[in-house]
Amino acid sequence: MSLENLNIRTAKKDDAEAIGQIAYEVIKTGDTWIFAPDTSKEKLLDYFFDKKKYLYVAEMEDQIVGFFFLTENQKDLGNHIANAGYMVSPNLQIKGIGRRMGDFSLLEAKRLGFQAMQFNFVVKTNEKAVHLWQSLGFQIIGEIPEAFQHSELGLVNAFIMYKKL
Repeated sequence: MSLENLNIRTAKKDDAEAIGQIAYEVIKTGDTWIFAPDTSKEKLLDYFFDKKKYLYVAEMEDQIVGFFFLTENQKDLGNHIANAGYMVSPNLQIKGIGRRMGDFSLLEAKRLGFQAMQFNFVVKTNEKAVHLWQSLGFQIIGEIPEAFQHSELGLVNAFIMYKKL
């Protein structure tokens, strides 16, 4: 699979099975996302397909390899800042898909009228994600002590990360 063939598009209901499978594979390790490892695919899909979210998929060779959402970080007077969440199929996480989705999402968030993007909860021990977001210009603006119950490490901190668009 080559990144040259990576296409990012708005998700459709028909994408639910692939999105659910990727989400299930990512959360089952209990080391990067807030969902419990035994969360049902139905609960995951309800979360990602929430009508308040803009949901996108990344596909290569007609296979969905990752997805992400954009949404308002806060309601009303805080709705000018986007929030987002990203997942890449675990067997493809070193292929540059996350970076491409990140680049695309920053442009898309700006196109949608957001002025900045903030991640409220990036698990500190998820070093790949922290490095990716920093390389895309995000700054760590806060750290929440013992915010995440890591499946192997116990309580670990989480970062709040921010980037002006």
